[in-house]
Amino acid sequence: MNNINSYKHNLQVDLNCDMGEGMNNEAEIMPFISSANIACGFHAGNEYTIKKTIEIALEHGVAIGAHPGYDDPENFGRISQPISVLDLAELINEQIYAFENIATPMGAHIHHVKLHGALYNDCAKDPALSKIFVQTIQAIYPEAYIYGLSESNTIQQAIILGQPYMQEVFADRTYQKDGTLTPRHIQGALIEDIGVASQQALSLVMHKKVHTLQDEIIKLPVDTICIHGDGFHAVEMAKAIYTKLKEQNIEIKYPQ
Repeated sequence: MNNINSYKHNLQVDLNCDMGEGMNNEAEIMPFISSANIACGFHAGNEYTIKKTIEIALEHGVAIGAHPGYDDPENFGRISQPISVLDLAELINEQIYAFENIATPMGAHIHHVKLHGALYNDCAKDPALSKIFVQTIQAIYPEAYIYGLSESNTIQQAIILGQPYMQEVFADRTYQKDGTLTPRHIQGALIEDIGVASQQALSLVMHKKVHTLQDEIIKLPVDTICIHGDGFHAVEMAKAIYTKLKEQNIEIKYPQ
């Protein structure tokens, strides 16, 4: 086992949430998570939302992460774009430094970086893109965790390059049999039933297993579970998943 991940055991998991994206529910969700991924102003958010979300995270002792995405607010960063490795490095650097310029004066540090939407999926699929992503973060924050799709190229590159990482799974998304997320344009991609999402989260933590959309069971390493802050029942779902895990004496904690 990688030493930087040796804190993990079956009864501990990190709960993360994508935030600062204009939903204005951060204060309601924050008590039920351990890590916040805060939009850097390209796919969503601005200086005010970054600052406000950081303030709330600090109040609740929640780990603060940067959440860069494609510069495409019209599509919420969820449309894949052709991008070179050099342009990707520039895109990430610009957002990280903008985020840092707000966080540092507030006494906050970047604990982790998680890509958003299509950029997250594009890097997960492409070893060249994921390598430059990890290298870009490593050059700035060698101790920051990379949050990436479980068993994806993003995680593999973090392992190869020696960057701390967290294998991420999703409570409110369905899976394909190859371990990728069901694309959002496909029916059934989103799990909107709070009970189903809570049970999926519990199964992933306790058994490292999930049912795919094709009704097959696959195994996935699990370090952190994502809850989307822009979901219709985001607050209720966060509370339900938190409660479900706590009922099984599962500790909700971010890595330090």
